[in-house]
Formats: sequence, C-alpha cells, structure tokens
Amino acid sequence: MTENTHILLIKEYLQALEDGEAGESLGRFFTDDAVQIELPNKLNPAGGQSDLATIKKRSEEGKKILKQQSYTIKSIVADGDNVAVEADWVGVLAISLANLPEGYEMKAHFAMFFEFANGGIAVQRNYDCFEPW
Repeated sequence: MTENTHILLIKEYLQALEDGEAGESLGRFFTDDAVQIELPNKLNPAGGQSDLATIKKRSEEGKKILKQQSYTIKSIVADGDNVAVEADWVGVLAISLANLPEGYEMKAHFAMFFEFANGGIAVQRNYDCFEPW
C-alpha cells in the first residue's frame, strides 16, 4: 500500500466511526492481530490496550453511549506504513455519563498514530485530550 492509500483508509475509517459502524463492520479496517492503545485521559484514567475482539466489542458498547460523533481532521501525514492524525472530536451522549446529562456534547482533541501491515491497521495509539466538563 502507498502512503496515499493509508491516508485514504484512515479517512474512510473515521467516516465509518461517524456513520456508527461497529463490530465486524469496523473490524474490516484492522489486521487480525491488531492492537489499539489508549493513553491515559480524563475518560479512561488508566488508559488501556485492546485486541481486535475487544476493539469490536468496545465499538458496539460505544454505540449505546454516543448517539453521534464527528471527527474534523486538522492534519494527516504519512511516512511509509505510518500515519499520524490530529483531529477535533465531538460526541453527543445517548445516556447520562458521570455528571453529564444525555445529549451533552463532549469535545476532545485527538492525536492518533497508526501503523499498517498487510493492508490494514496493525497498531492504533490514541492520545485523547478532553475539554473540561
């Protein structure tokens, strides 16, 4: 795959997230041995690491928490099999979460780093900076 192909796949992946794809449908973007790493943040203070099965499961759970989400890409660059994305994110809660009411618009600034192998995402690392709530 070329760098441009990697960038196009990441844009398609983020659009799929916006469109509410989850589970097996979302799994198509990843390699079978994919790893997703979430660095500690306000929503997940301990951070975490997920394999493909967990990525799919968490995406299904996320559909119950968010009624809508959107990504605005500020920059995207590729170098070989690596892609870096800076994006603004907005998620609208489908349920109350912590002290936030249903319908609350959460906002965050994301730095996402992707490593490709065999035509899919092999590693995704997220640095999520949530705006205060």
